[in-house]
Amino acid sequence: MSSFQVIVGSMLGGSEYVAEACEETLTALGHQVELHLQPDFAQILSEKQTWLICTSTHGAGDYPDNIQAFVTDLKNSDQDLSSVKFITIGLGDSNYDTFCYAAKNINKLLLSKGCNEKLPLITLDMSQDIDPEERSQTWLYENKDHL
Repeated sequence: MSSFQVIVGSMLGGSEYVAEACEETLTALGHQVELHLQPDFAQILSEKQTWLICTSTHGAGDYPDNIQAFVTDLKNSDQDLSSVKFITIGLGDSNYDTFCYAAKNINKLLLSKGCNEKLPLITLDMSQDIDPEERSQTWLYENKDHL
């Protein structure tokens, strides 16, 4: 099976809970999983792995504090990232015009760096009556053949 690096961007804990639910599901599907609550680009970068980015958006479309250094290092990297595969889950509230901007922006950044998107970006709208942990787990199970 695959090796997943779950990269979390969270201010209030919601993305962390979703990331932990994803970790549980991926492990149950037989994948190796490492969770990064304070992601460090240099430590995470290696070949033959998939990054699962699970992030909320803070303020006016900003990245949560705990993922900002990772994003900066990613932006400044001149390494060949073509072997990196990724999946992005964004959490947000569609009542804001910056709905899931952090997830959308890191998704674009990863593509611009040559990374390979395994599944299209999924956004979870917290203004709806959903259980984001359950929804993300169901989504992973539905797409398990693409992981």
